[in-house]
Amino acid sequence: MSPAVAAASIAAWKDEDHARANRLLYARKFSVLAPRMNAVLAAQQPDAAFYLWAKVPGDDAGFAQRLYAQEAVSVLPGSYISREAQGLNPGRGYIRIALVADFAECAEAIDRLIRFAGAEGS
Repeated sequence: MSPAVAAASIAAWKDEDHARANRLLYARKFSVLAPRMNAVLAAQQPDAAFYLWAKVPGDDAGFAQRLYAQEAVSVLPGSYISREAQGLNPGRGYIRIALVADFAECAEAIDRLIRFAGAEGS
């Protein structure tokens, strides 16, 4: 590695301001949006993550497909990112909701998901 690249790399890795700011943004999203999700779907926040895991009624893949078709919100079916072991897929029945967009966009997506989940439960 050239000395210039090494110096730039050292400077970049020493800068924690952006990481602190990003953690604050995620903390706000979780503190405001997770309780709203829990009103319709039990949602759990993993430690040190940018997403929620929400329990859905029925098939997680079907739920995700219908949510996208009706509300234009993309989530990841839990069964797609876990594998079956001893007859059990631990992700089945859950969706992963990434809160990576800005707050307003995440809030709108959560509102759409809440509306959809409420209609699904009716």
